[in-house]
Formats: sequence, structure tokens, C-alpha cells
Amino acid sequence: MGKDDSFARGLFRQVGGRSIAAMNLPNRLTLARIGLTAVFVAALLLPDSGWLLSHFPYGKTIALGLFVAAAITDWLDGWLARRHKLETTFGALLDPVADKILTTAAFICFIEPSYRDGTPLVQAWMVLIIVAREFLVTGLRMIAGQRGVVLKAEKHGKNKTFSQMVTIIVTLIGLAIRDDWFRFSAYADRRFSQLVFGMMLVTVALTLWSGISYLWKNREVFLSDA
Repeated sequence: MGKDDSFARGLFRQVGGRSIAAMNLPNRLTLARIGLTAVFVAALLLPDSGWLLSHFPYGKTIALGLFVAAAITDWLDGWLARRHKLETTFGALLDPVADKILTTAAFICFIEPSYRDGTPLVQAWMVLIIVAREFLVTGLRMIAGQRGVVLKAEKHGKNKTFSQMVTIIVTLIGLAIRDDWFRFSAYADRRFSQLVFGMMLVTVALTLWSGISYLWKNREVFLSDA
């Protein structure tokens, strides 16, 4: 049996041998964050007319609240796991995956809201770079974990995460104001679009730089048997 099979069997034994109710609190918070992501996407993408409107009359505002709540659970589950020594294999694998599901879902959803002329609020190529970076780094960490190597977060990655979170929250605030509370004028809508575009350029640059830096620094992990 290879290391990959041993790792997977150990993880599934841990999950399969207990119900969700029997999991520790940090792991339940992580699962809850994935559930919140599904509701977040629904709230953000529901149309502003038709019978579905009754489900989320203030969809963008609800999406903002859900994203902030999910971000709080991200901090809380890590703090609880460290404080009470509740770290598990399941949590170590799923926690960063849950974070990436949340942030990439937000960026993908931002492609749909548009400026008055139909231009997407966020360009697809920007989201592609963000998603590709997350896939590559996650894959690298999994390979390293199978070899018993722990790859720690670096400063560039933390800057990237901070930039992504700020960009998402600012965009959600703007969408909530524009779509839920009052309509922007053409001038305000254009300025909002320009603000989001500028913040996305910074976020994409930090994401790209952190990904290249991380892969280069840890290149021996995936090039050793190339």
C-alpha cells in the first residue's frame, strides 16, 4: 500500500467512524463554513425579480453578513483547535479547503454582476488566476503532506489572503448598497466598477506573486522525481 492510500484510509476511518455530531467543535465549524458558502452563493446570485425574490429580499446584504460570519468561523475554529489541542487530520485537510471554497466562490460569483453597459464587475481572467493559484498550492501541500513535509504559510500568502478578503468585503458592501438599498447613479456605478477593478488588479498581482514565490521556494517537493 502506498503513502497516498494510507493517508486516505486514515482520513476516512476518522470521518466514517463518527457522526458529524460527534466531531469536535472546530471541525463542525469548518463544515458549517462550507454550508454557509452554499447559502452565500444562493443569496448573491438570486435574481432581483420573479418569484425567487421572496427567498432573499436583500440578497447582497445577506451575502455580506454570511461572508463575514464564515470569515469569523475561520478564525474561531483555528483558535479553538490550538487552544484546546483539538487538531485532527480531518481538520488539517478540510480547513484550508473550506477557506478556498469560500473565497473562490465569491470571486466566481462576482463575474455575473455587471456595470450598466453589461461589462462584468470582475473579469474572468482575474478569477482564473486566483483559482489556478489555489489549486496549485493546495496540490503542492498535499504532495508535501504525503511525504511528511509540512509547508507553512508565508508572508506573501498572508498578504494575498488579506487582499482577497478586503476586496471581497468591499465588493459585497458596494453591491449591497447598489442593489439592496438604493440604486447608484451612472457616475457612482462607474466609480464603484473602477474601484473593484483596481482592487482586483492588486489582488491578482499579490496572488500571482505569492503563488510563483511559493512554488519556486518549494520546487524540490514536486521536481524531485520529475
